[in-house]
Amino acid sequence: MMVRSFVRATLGAFAVAAACLAVPVQAAEVGGVKIDDTATVGGKTLVLNGYGMRQILIVKAYAAALYLTEKKTNPADVQALTTPKRVALHIQREINSDEFGQLFITSMNKNSTKEEKAKVVNQTVKFGEMFASLDKVKKGDVITLDWIPGTGTQSTLNGKPIGETMPDIAFYNAVLRIWIGDNPVQGDLKRGLLGEK
Repeated sequence: MMVRSFVRATLGAFAVAAACLAVPVQAAEVGGVKIDDTATVGGKTLVLNGYGMRQILIVKAYAAALYLTEKKTNPADVQALTTPKRVALHIQREINSDEFGQLFITSMNKNSTKEEKAKVVNQTVKFGEMFASLDKVKKGDVITLDWIPGTGTQSTLNGKPIGETMPDIAFYNAVLRIWIGDNPVQGDLKRGLLGEK
């Protein structure tokens, strides 16, 4: 009898432990896309500042997430940070690479002054060429755009480097303004990336 009680108690303890292990760690989610709470860039652990879904009409284009060393709610404060940063794009539909690149360049130009454009024109051209060199981006692909102090802007597709490293932080900030500039690609996405819910 005592043995049976011990077995029942032991099995009960294992069941509780298993149930605890089965509970997933809470992570952010948008439109069915799981968003990591942290990212490592340039040897630093970054926190999720905010996230949102880019939609063109009713079609989901990509889920975007912004990672910083410390949370910021103001676009100027985000750009003023000289520590590592990351924008992660989780692609939700197949997009022709030329179209994707053109959308980026158009949005960068909408959010930069004439002087700001002139300062990073060569890097912007190379950025466009980077997308043109890809065949296409597909649903499930992940593009990261990282700022690494002392190195520059590094881009990856599914963890593999693409394009050249762009050395100027002014270029990275021009890229950031696609989403958090005065004329962002989508207002609610800007608010999401800045941590507004």
